[in-house]
Amino acid sequence: MDEIVALCRRRGFIFQSSEIYGGINGFWDYGPLGTELKRNLKNAWWHDVVQGELIGPDGNPVDIVGLDSTIIMHPKVWVASGHATGFNDPMVDCKASTQRYRADHLVVLGAIEPGARLYAFVQADDEQRAKSEKALLKYERRETLDPTRHVLRPFTAISDDERSRTQGPDAKEPGSLTAARQFNLMFKTLVGAIEDPANYAYLRPETAQGIFANFQNVVDSSRVKVPFGIAQMGKAFRNEVTPRNFTFRSREFEQMEIEFFIRPDTAVEWYGWWRQQRFRWWQSIGLSSSNLQLREHDRDELAHYAKAGAGVCDIEYKFPFTDPDFGELEGVAHRADFDLRQHAEHSGKGDKARYFDQEKNDRYFPHVIEPSAGADRGTLALLCEAYTRDETRASKVFLRFHPRMAPIKAGIFPLVNKDGMPEIAEKIWKELRKSHVVEFDEKQSIGKRYARMDEAGTPFCLTIDSQTIQDGTLTVRHRDDQRQERLPVGTIGSWLTDQIQGRFD
Repeated sequence: MDEIVALCRRRGFIFQSSEIYGGINGFWDYGPLGTELKRNLKNAWWHDVVQGELIGPDGNPVDIVGLDSTIIMHPKVWVASGHATGFNDPMVDCKASTQRYRADHLVVLGAIEPGARLYAFVQADDEQRAKSEKALLKYERRETLDPTRHVLRPFTAISDDERSRTQGPDAKEPGSLTAARQFNLMFKTLVGAIEDPANYAYLRPETAQGIFANFQNVVDSSRVKVPFGIAQMGKAFRNEVTPRNFTFRSREFEQMEIEFFIRPDTAVEWYGWWRQQRFRWWQSIGLSSSNLQLREHDRDELAHYAKAGAGVCDIEYKFPFTDPDFGELEGVAHRADFDLRQHAEHSGKGDKARYFDQEKNDRYFPHVIEPSAGADRGTLALLCEAYTRDETRASKVFLRFHPRMAPIKAGIFPLVNKDGMPEIAEKIWKELRKSHVVEFDEKQSIGKRYARMDEAGTPFCLTIDSQTIQDGTLTVRHRDDQRQERLPVGTIGSWLTDQIQGRFD
């Protein structure tokens, strides 16, 4: 993972936000290549689920329309959704280091006996664990840990006396960790110039509620009828206590969400259909089957809105930092009618907010199937999947992106800067850039130019050489196997389009 992070910074995929000032934890900026990669992912999602033609389990085309709601909404939205009171985590502060940790993420290592020194660390952080084990051995002047004596326990399970003897992950002495306290994960802000509690609002912690709050507006203004979906892409914000694993858990992130409204009696078939569609879609853009899995939630994992639903599952990817386990990429949930009912009640609309089904001559709150994906996690998964070591290459690594996802589709090179080659290459570049992101490069040796394109994940390099002058063909170099072939210059535009076009149905 360290190698991937270093490559991302070196080649302009992802930078630490505000890096020149020391950075800010949990926030990331996308550089030129990262911006293109993430945009390709979002464009593919929008094309395939909103603009493409999918046939649902009922045999009819799936109808999905778009929405772009605001980041700041009326505070009552978050009361209705449950975020204002239920979007809390137990937090632990360290008075020595000023760091904050989720209580349920902390574990404590040490002996269960009076006066024993204990060491806390974040459970998923191998570096912190190693540091704690080393500190414990040094304190007790031992060579190895005794598994019968030195045990791991959740931080939430220790007593106040034991907490006073616990050294925090970033502290030098014990006793600096506070008791767990509830902490709201929403970012608070002000609407208006006067700082008054009446003007408090929040940055949205999810994009879904903008869709639910606009459900009636979409029905009234569009020719949609159940079953139909509303799709939205946009930023969401969660004040994560321990953002970690590069862009996997950030405080600012982007979601790609669909709320698909259905008749309650069709929930099982639509849930099953969406879970398979979304799993196949991630495969179609280049994530391999071995690194991807579908996992149904156990009953004790279900959120409040899904307790009586047809099911909830996660599409998970095996990231380097989760291996051999998996991390969530997208959730598919049957939310029942919880959200529409809540907004009807809290807005005072009541039964007037019920959907009128002309076909059934009935009024009801539609149930919802929600496929909710992370654009940042998706981009990270594409980077991890593409990262390939190859010691035979000058670059030593290359990024094996699906051509549809690749930030740069082709590099266009004159073999040498003479004999009319640069002019031909530049003409091809100007023509291809009308339809695709391509790069013209005439500097350094051809091998170094190939290496730069390999690290950028560019699937094809087009080289103009002396034979181009003679017969009008150019050399196409394929990224994955370094195979070369010759194609006529006049056909290269349509050939490139065919190679990178993607279709999902």
